[in-house]
Amino acid sequence: MSSHREAPESSKDPVADNTDVYAFVSPDRPDTVTLLANFIPFQTPEGGPNFYAFGDAVLYEIHVTHPGSSEPAISYQFRFTEHIQDPSTFLYNTGPIRSLDDPHFNRRQSYTLTRKDASGSHVLGSGLATPPCNVGLRSTPNYQAALASPAVHDLDSGIRVFAGQRAEGFYIDLGAIFDGLSIRPLQILHSGPLSPGLSVDSFQGLNVHTLALQIPKSQLTPDHTAPRDWRSPSSVIGVYASASRQTSTILDRNQPGRRLTSGPFMQVSRLANPLFNELLIPITRKDEWNASAPANDGRFVDRVAHPELGTLLPTMYPGVFTNLARYRKARTDLTATFLTGFEPGIVPNFQNVTGGPLADLMRLNMAVPPTPHPNPFGILGGDMGGFPNGRRVIDDVTSIELRAIAGAILPSFDKGYVPDVAVAVLADLDIYTNPAFLPHFPYLGTPISGTSAVPKPFAG
Repeated sequence: MSSHREAPESSKDPVADNTDVYAFVSPDRPDTVTLLANFIPFQTPEGGPNFYAFGDAVLYEIHVTHPGSSEPAISYQFRFTEHIQDPSTFLYNTGPIRSLDDPHFNRRQSYTLTRKDASGSHVLGSGLATPPCNVGLRSTPNYQAALASPAVHDLDSGIRVFAGQRAEGFYIDLGAIFDGLSIRPLQILHSGPLSPGLSVDSFQGLNVHTLALQIPKSQLTPDHTAPRDWRSPSSVIGVYASASRQTSTILDRNQPGRRLTSGPFMQVSRLANPLFNELLIPITRKDEWNASAPANDGRFVDRVAHPELGTLLPTMYPGVFTNLARYRKARTDLTATFLTGFEPGIVPNFQNVTGGPLADLMRLNMAVPPTPHPNPFGILGGDMGGFPNGRRVIDDVTSIELRAIAGAILPSFDKGYVPDVAVAVLADLDIYTNPAFLPHFPYLGTPISGTSAVPKPFAG
């Protein structure tokens, strides 16, 4: 979660495992949109000597769809190449790394960024440097200023790009959730009751690898103009990220340990809305979902309209979600949230409907300006700039989706429905414990260093 180790096969292939996708109007550059896609979950900062890196054999993509279609109108493709400076040493760095071209930076990666659209493929940048992982105070001193910030590249046409390690921005009490759907503040009401307790951020102290783009809005719309009117269909884009591998892999007998890949690329992981595959798709179909295109998501609509979690909540919390337990109709509220977007009139002064086939897309109305004082509950908190209008790094998506599945927005679609009282206080975790988010691109915090990592206390 949000999409960490969510499917049997992708959990065995972490460098190709999408973990989170974000799409939001940039608060400090409101004429642009920021798109973030995270990969390689559960990174322990001290994970040397082979510190984490993007996969050279993986095709990473961030896709943008236009109204009326679930097929990508624009795809931004990232391809990585490893560069070893001194093959005779086992060390990631042979001394302090003080710059991106420091000779002590032994195991480097560079990448090419390509935009693919109806006019063809266009290389936006090549030989772009990634920063090292945050090894520690001796190896990567002055990490953010000397190494991470210089890895933000300003390209032609106002595009900004970054690829590298960041602090994990997602937070959830993962251990409790998968221990019988326990929500610690409410666990006294659980069918296996325990004393209420504080939630635990299961991603505290962990890092992730991020692909980040900041793009002028006019480069994302069908007519190449900046959206001004939230009512206009052309103001809305759909976003998802994917990872693909070539269909054939051969172990080189002449060079043991070397793998040769060939053939067309096949998608092995994708992600748009947080927790979609995690909580809605059954275990036997999770890898099928990962390999399929959003345009085919209509075959999963029953899993959204009749979510398993909507049945589990009343079972695990008897007498708490009685109205939800009695509800038997298809959940049109969740179908709109995940697969179509909100039509005008559902939420006052807002819409993010994309049209076209049912599809899991992160839908963003680019004409909605950034919120000066954002509410982490997004639209549920009256903040039109937040999830599920795209997703910002501060949005508490776990609590938002728990409340949504429990019926928080159902009255907007079924006027006779009254949410259970517990829905208003349903929350998994309301604190974020990793390094602070940045006020500027790429927004996710400075990764935790290996020598700064603190083991979690044993809880028994």
